[in-house]
Amino acid sequence: MKTIARRRNAGVHGKAGRSTDGLVLERGEDGRLTAVLGQAHHVVHVGRCFPWSEPMSFLSLRDDDGREVALVTRPADLEESSRRALEDALAEVDFVFDVVAVLDIEEEVELRHWRVRTRQGDRSFQTRLDDWPRLLPGGGLIIRDVTGDLYRLGDPRTMDRQSRSLLWAFVD
Repeated sequence: MKTIARRRNAGVHGKAGRSTDGLVLERGEDGRLTAVLGQAHHVVHVGRCFPWSEPMSFLSLRDDDGREVALVTRPADLEESSRRALEDALAEVDFVFDVVAVLDIEEEVELRHWRVRTRQGDRSFQTRLDDWPRLLPGGGLIIRDVTGDLYRLGDPRTMDRQSRSLLWAFVD
């Protein structure tokens, strides 16, 4: 099934903030999202930009090299098919593991190894040493591993003693 999304008005911007009149988003049979701007076709990945408190605003469409092709500031300004294409792409990248306990954190050269218990089961993942958990609006932490998966922790003060003792260095 191929989904085509067309820009309706000014909620989408191209490189350096230029308007992207004629933006078309296509979901091909292979499931990849393609942004078409004029004659140029770019396979893109959708990423959320800050603020985290507005998860459906400021969506960056980036090519395989990480270069931004377009910025969708207000998906509500897109036609229905555009919103569907973006929502489908976001559903693929938005899977977040809910951490209920931290079992172990070990540091190695350039990497931090985490073992956690999530609602989905026990997991192990790695982060770079200079990538620290981010504080979420309303409390809790979010951790992005080296592969881009997200791990959400509720308020660390409500976690078990072992989790709190392992997390103390990351929490003010």
